[in-house]
Amino acid sequence: MLGRHRIQTKTPDEIRTMRRAGLVVAEGLAQMGRAAVPGATTADIDRAGRQVLRAHGAESNFLNYGAEWGIPPYPGVACVSVNEVIVHGIPDERELHDGDIVSIDCGAILEGWHGDSAWTFGVGSLAPDVAALNDATREVLEVGMRAMLPGNRLTDVSHALEVATRRAEERHGVSLGIVDGFGGHGIGREMHEWPFLANEGKPGRGPRLQEGSVLAIEPMLVLGGETDTRTLSDDWTVVTVDGSPASHWEHTVAVTADGPRIL
Repeated sequence: MLGRHRIQTKTPDEIRTMRRAGLVVAEGLAQMGRAAVPGATTADIDRAGRQVLRAHGAESNFLNYGAEWGIPPYPGVACVSVNEVIVHGIPDERELHDGDIVSIDCGAILEGWHGDSAWTFGVGSLAPDVAALNDATREVLEVGMRAMLPGNRLTDVSHALEVATRRAEERHGVSLGIVDGFGGHGIGREMHEWPFLANEGKPGRGPRLQEGSVLAIEPMLVLGGETDTRTLSDDWTVVTVDGSPASHWEHTVAVTADGPRIL
């Protein structure tokens, strides 16, 4: 079915507007990263993100997300995921400590167009293997983005992410697990558009990328190799069952004639 569909493309003007939304997201992530210090709470981080959105007159695409599906509406403007939390950590009074790893995922809407990105920060000093996990995940994202070229197929990006993960294991001397069932997505007028982008898979499958195709690419890796995950009773928070720490990096990327462009 993937091969019979085309990824909806955006015009240059639409991509410029998405870039403006993405710059708000980038500023928000930078401010929230600065707030991720020992003694701060995940709610403090979310408040920093709200201030940036308000300053730019941007809407949050995370706040109240999910209500239309009959699940509890998401209560924050950012997902703040600490240590064993892989994604969708709800901001609350959980306090950060030296050595924690915290993934912050947030978005913004400007003029109806969405931005979405995730960065992962160390609180104080990370243990060497956890620092290696985070460096590796960011590097995997960078490799995956390079596959966003006209004429490539969707799973060429997935395959690039998988190969980069295995090479990162060797380079950093750590065992890494790709989180099953989670990945990237199309983005534009909606935060989550077709298609789903897996973080692993065989190349050469799915729709072709064209100039104007835009995808959110988001590898999520856990330390120690493959592990089971579960969703907590809040219907959002996804954790590793064995408590392994996780890292999550994401950029929204457009296919252009001049190569991939981070929005």
